[in-house]
Amino acid sequence: MTNTIDAKILAKMFLAGAQNLESKKEWINDLNVFPVPDGDTGTNMTLTIMSAAKDVASMEEPDMRSLCKAISSGSLRGARGNSGVILSQLFRGFTKSIRDKQELDIPVFADAIEKAVETAYKAVMKPKEGTILTVAKGAAVKARALADEGCTDLSVFFDEVIKYADEVLEKTPEMLPVLKQAGVVDSGGQGLMQVLKGAYDAFLGKEVDFSISAPGEKAETKAAAQNSGDMEIKYGYCTEFIILLSRNFNIKHELDFKAYLESIGDSIVVVTDDDVVKVHVHTNDPGLAIQKALKYGALSNMKIDNMRLEHQEKAAGKKAPAAIAEQPEEKETPMPHKEVGFIAVSVGQGINEIFKGLGADYIIEGGQTMNPSTEDMLNAIEKVNADTVFILPNNKNIILAANQAQMMVEDKKIIVIPTKTVPQGITAIINYVPDMSVEENEETMKQEIGNVKTGQVTYAVRDTVIDDKEIRQGDYMGIGDAGILSVGGQVPEVSFDLLKEMMDEDRELISIYYGEDVSGQEAEAFRARIEAEYPSCDIELQYGGQPIYYYIISAE
Repeated sequence: MTNTIDAKILAKMFLAGAQNLESKKEWINDLNVFPVPDGDTGTNMTLTIMSAAKDVASMEEPDMRSLCKAISSGSLRGARGNSGVILSQLFRGFTKSIRDKQELDIPVFADAIEKAVETAYKAVMKPKEGTILTVAKGAAVKARALADEGCTDLSVFFDEVIKYADEVLEKTPEMLPVLKQAGVVDSGGQGLMQVLKGAYDAFLGKEVDFSISAPGEKAETKAAAQNSGDMEIKYGYCTEFIILLSRNFNIKHELDFKAYLESIGDSIVVVTDDDVVKVHVHTNDPGLAIQKALKYGALSNMKIDNMRLEHQEKAAGKKAPAAIAEQPEEKETPMPHKEVGFIAVSVGQGINEIFKGLGADYIIEGGQTMNPSTEDMLNAIEKVNADTVFILPNNKNIILAANQAQMMVEDKKIIVIPTKTVPQGITAIINYVPDMSVEENEETMKQEIGNVKTGQVTYAVRDTVIDDKEIRQGDYMGIGDAGILSVGGQVPEVSFDLLKEMMDEDRELISIYYGEDVSGQEAEAFRARIEAEYPSCDIELQYGGQPIYYYIISAE
């Protein structure tokens, strides 16, 4: 029977929880209610916890205070998306409660889990039941009950808490009708359960790989490369580079590129972020990967390591040199000081240029297809040399990360305008008036974004039923502010039906931003159709260049 654990055991449990979440992230992504190609709860939670896990893995003999600092600080800065921010807040509350302890017993755990839940609920403006918060609260309720009953065996305690939290997770579809209709449990709650279950496995002494690699890199491949035995390395060259895109690179191109890399190697990681693609592959012929990548654009930050040579020289106590060293980053010219600055989250060359033209000082590449982290927000804030900085998240899944960054900055006044869509962000920055006070501008911008209706058109990645609409994989969907408004087999028809659902007699301006997969001719034809249908409205058509979403449409 184990009554207490120390910092060393807790560190192992945290790393095991992180590894278990990482291994299940794609499964968790598939639990997202909306069948969009960028469902990313598992990815966001994994990137959040891995940010902290890297720091924890580097600690040889952690004490409780340093361990808690690594977990809290790492996860807060690495937090992405609503689910990632909530996970980081759970860690923040938990570690704050235990950081001055030498050992943890059941009463301490019960207090810490309750503090974790309290902290996470405070971070969300309008907490919704049936989510990760509900699952965490269930764990806290069971933990307190066991502590009050006098339970002293941590093995029993962890087992019972996890079982009860699992029961709460299974009930989430009854709390959120949208989950029940889609036939899934809450994805964030499932992600939390994988962290808890992985941690419990480590507590029980099950064999766990505690090495932390980049998210997406296969742990077994990394282990094989580091094994001091005579295990054969199947693919000898670790190849990494960045593609600076010079042509269209949509989701289908990404899947084709990944399939090609899988045919010549393993440990494939391909991360697309607007006009940049980060690539990692283990292969016996790096030239093949490079030649394929050159079809999409120029290459930078190339790094090729001979893993077989590295393995041999490591055994002899030497370090194998990199074949191609990373190029040093160019120094940026400091921004001149100003009273007020703007940061906008954006994706797509056209939309980026629109924000820059309207006065945005710094663009964070990201948005719907890759949620930027709190760390990304903090880096942007540091580069904007202004006394007051407005942040436009332009996505409902990024607002919490922006709020978290706001709380971590002390030397500047940070104001987060809760823009949930790109059109809302454009409306907000247009309504900024330099002669007005910061407070007056904040109030005006928040008021004006409430007048913007937004619709977005993309395709479905799986079959589902949602908002009483039956959707098949490959269908096109028109998604409004509150749900799916149109479904069909043709982009123009779905887009037009979406706009009709958005329109009412108060709408005077319709703005259309067409994506990278829509030609200018197609966009002009769509605009003409809208002008014929709504002759009294002003129609604006602009190239957005956004991936995955064929059209972003707003009505004001």
